[in-house]
Amino acid sequence: MPAHAVPDSVSTLQPLPEENFSPAEASSPLGQHVREGLSRPFKTLSSMYFYDDEGSRLFQQIMALPEYYPTRTEFGLLTRHQQAIGQALRPHDPAEPFFLLELGAGDGLKTKILLRHLLAAGARFTYVPVDISSAALEGLATSLRAELPTLRVEPVVADYAEALRLMASRPGRKAVLFLGSNIGNFLPDDRHRFLQNLAQPLTPDDRLLIGFDLQKDPRLIRAAYDDSQGVTARFNLNLLHRLNQELGANFDLNQWQHYTDYDPLSGAVRSFLVSRRAQAVHFSALNWQVDFAAWEMIHTENSYKFSRPGIAALASAAGLAVQEFFTDEQDYFADVILRPAR
Repeated sequence: MPAHAVPDSVSTLQPLPEENFSPAEASSPLGQHVREGLSRPFKTLSSMYFYDDEGSRLFQQIMALPEYYPTRTEFGLLTRHQQAIGQALRPHDPAEPFFLLELGAGDGLKTKILLRHLLAAGARFTYVPVDISSAALEGLATSLRAELPTLRVEPVVADYAEALRLMASRPGRKAVLFLGSNIGNFLPDDRHRFLQNLAQPLTPDDRLLIGFDLQKDPRLIRAAYDDSQGVTARFNLNLLHRLNQELGANFDLNQWQHYTDYDPLSGAVRSFLVSRRAQAVHFSALNWQVDFAAWEMIHTENSYKFSRPGIAALASAAGLAVQEFFTDEQDYFADVILRPAR
């Protein structure tokens, strides 16, 4: 499938005027990350910065695409196994209250399956959705008030590191959700450290539920990350628009395109932004310029796919153990209950 150029409706977006930027932007986490990532011999930016409000909106569109199987597959999986998963997440004593803390909650579409089941089963719990997008959390809180008015909800706007610190400060039983295929966005070493950090504050009675996209037909996987409507391309290119808006960059989005590939040996889908010509990009907020050669790439995302033995091995290396393994009829996706191994 050909790489997608940005559509005309996006190319009209312009950076904010230079005078709107202050020294605070230069020292912001985004500013520091951009300076470090674009100074490397092989330039890179973190997929963490995809999810501003527009990025979150575009990702909602991606999840509805016919090529994007993970969301609908996990939705069916959770619907099919909701009772067993709910039982595994609850304390042994059904009267004991607990926190259901979800990292990267988004719109909560799939999580609502478990929330409805737990409420119907009489579980005593507080749902703590965590997301870096305040707009996404506001939308989720509004929908939960309408659909599940008896649910106790404590939304938290935070990144994963802050959420982990929050989790460690919470007394009592915790069930932590990391749904979707978010675990696949980490590089192997980063994934190991993340799981170790996630496991460290857990008590023996706490549980994790993590979603893993499984290895399958490589053509099916690649199509999910380069859809025919170009929504994934707009999602990737929105990162450059964000840099224009927040750091005063002057990326011409017409001169960039989205590209993705899949390596079945490593299980990695890799996404890139490709410079269509030699060009220089200035960042007003950073007082800094970056030169790009023609066809030079910025690596923006990895999305790893897993095998069942590989999941058990990475859990064990982080001090966790597989308690239960739930999958769909086609073995496309798995939601795995993990417990501290100690």
